[in-house]
Amino acid sequence: MTRASFLLFGGIAYAIFFAVFLYLVGFVANLPELPRTIDHGPATHWSFALLVDAGLILLFGLQHSVMARQGFKRGWTRIVPEPIERSTYVLATSAVLALVFWLWRPMPAPIWTVTAPLGWWLLTGLSALGWAVLLISTYLINHFELFGLQQVWRNLSGKPVAAPRLRRPLFYKLVRHPLYSGFLIAFWATPAMTVGHLFFAAGMTAYVLIAIGYEERDLTGFFGEEYAEYQREVGMVVPGLGRRP
Repeated sequence: MTRASFLLFGGIAYAIFFAVFLYLVGFVANLPELPRTIDHGPATHWSFALLVDAGLILLFGLQHSVMARQGFKRGWTRIVPEPIERSTYVLATSAVLALVFWLWRPMPAPIWTVTAPLGWWLLTGLSALGWAVLLISTYLINHFELFGLQQVWRNLSGKPVAAPRLRRPLFYKLVRHPLYSGFLIAFWATPAMTVGHLFFAAGMTAYVLIAIGYEERDLTGFFGEEYAEYQREVGMVVPGLGRRP
């Protein structure tokens, strides 16, 4: 593959991911325009739905976490050229999320339903805030590096990949993982919580807490005592909570 084709591949992978991300927002929000959402899809017995949905969350967790580990990357880049390693990861994540949307089995029994206008707008607005925190956080660190575009652009221009730096802009002064904070807010803040939505939110929360442990081990390997000090000063996903002693 040429450098230009790497750039094209990275751009396509990014475009696909962004479309899938937008669908995820609608999937969680139960937008009626979408063919499948967290509470609308093929009807099945709750036991089968539980089994399928648990498998989908596990599949997402394994793909998203295993492919991000340094040991996997070292072996993976013997097959996939290094400039498009991140773009390939982004594309794989998009494929797994699309599979989740397609195969998810709703469990629509209600847990709570908020119909009062003030409560409905507060919870809907809080969910939107979570998505906004997530998206802004990607730009605060390096959105284009996070999704593989910077790597293919630098490869095209013949520039080496920039060395990682520990930065603490805005939300990162409050929590170490504001991307995950945004996800959790978006998943849990809903005016209509069903059994399926609760299972999705709980499963993804469990995944986030497990993934953070592996991610922080990698970050400590990169930054050493600098990151250890950051862990002591700043909470994990909630301000003040999860600081290391």
